[in-house]
Amino acid sequence: MASSSHRGGNFYGAAPYRSREGLSTRPVAGSDEIQLRIDPVHGDLDDEIMGLHKQVRQLRHVAQEIESEAKFQNDFLNQLQMTLIKAQAGIKNNVRRLNKSIVQQGSSNVIHVVLFALLCFTVVYFFSKVGRR
Repeated sequence: MASSSHRGGNFYGAAPYRSREGLSTRPVAGSDEIQLRIDPVHGDLDDEIMGLHKQVRQLRHVAQEIESEAKFQNDFLNQLQMTLIKAQAGIKNNVRRLNKSIVQQGSSNVIHVVLFALLCFTVVYFFSKVGRR
C-alpha cells in the first residue's frame, strides 16, 4: 500500500520533497500537478503537519515583512522623486532669472564672475604649494 513503483523517481520535481516513508508521489495525467498519497501505516504525520504549519506561518510572516518594507521603500522613493522634481523646477527658474539678468545688464557680470573664480583658484593653488613645504 505504501510502496509505489515511482518511489525512486523524480516526478515534476516532487521526489526531493518526500519527507517520510509513508509519503509517495505520482503524476496526474495531462497536468503539471502531482498527487500525494499518505500511507497511514507509517503513521506519525501529525508532527510533520504541525511542522509544515509552523513553516507556513513563518513564511507568511516573512512575506508580510517584505511587503511592509517594499511599501516603505516605495513611499521613500516617491518622496525622493517629488523632492527631485521640485529641485529641478527651482534650478530651472534660477537659470531663467540668471539668463534674464545677464541679458539685461550685459556680459560684464560674466567677466567679473570668471575673474573672481580665477582669483579663488590662484589663492587655493598658492596655499596648497605653501602648505606642502
